[in-house]
Amino acid sequence: MPPREFVLYSRSGRTDGRFTDLHGAGRLDVVFQCALMSLYRSYALRQDVIFHALLNGPPDPPKEVVVDGSRLTDAPPDERSWNALLRHVLSGRPHPGIEVRRNSLQSLVRGRGDVFVLERGGEDIRTVELGDRPMFVIGDQVGLPKRDEEFALRHGTKVSLGGREYLAAQCACIINYVLDLREPRS
Repeated sequence: MPPREFVLYSRSGRTDGRFTDLHGAGRLDVVFQCALMSLYRSYALRQDVIFHALLNGPPDPPKEVVVDGSRLTDAPPDERSWNALLRHVLSGRPHPGIEVRRNSLQSLVRGRGDVFVLERGGEDIRTVELGDRPMFVIGDQVGLPKRDEEFALRHGTKVSLGGREYLAAQCACIINYVLDLREPRS
């Protein structure tokens, strides 16, 4: 099954491993929550998900943390473990299934098909053809910078989860649910 991809744009997420708690590290707690809802389901890791966190905080932005559900190991779904894990990889040390590299939202979506930007005024996700390899772009608690949002929309489509706004992690969970409903039952 082709992967579904989630991109969380974090305006303030710290780009090195010098922090003690996720909230105080430029709201990396939002990154953890979104990764959790993107990659995990009850008692299982989603093998068909790739999660991208685009970090734009100090000291060295932009950085992309890529988590590949098909290769991820030793990553319990709790905040304390992910605090240590993110400090580890942002300090330049390797971890199976996680890669850190310099990248931006524009580079990530350029040339991609099936890019969907979450926006309250977009088309209802339940009625949109999402393609084989959908990539969903989600803003953090502040939202996407206007310039990056406009660029992403030149390469994609605005989709909505309805008339209400949700937390980034809730968006990932709802999207997974919508995609799961579209899969044939086994």
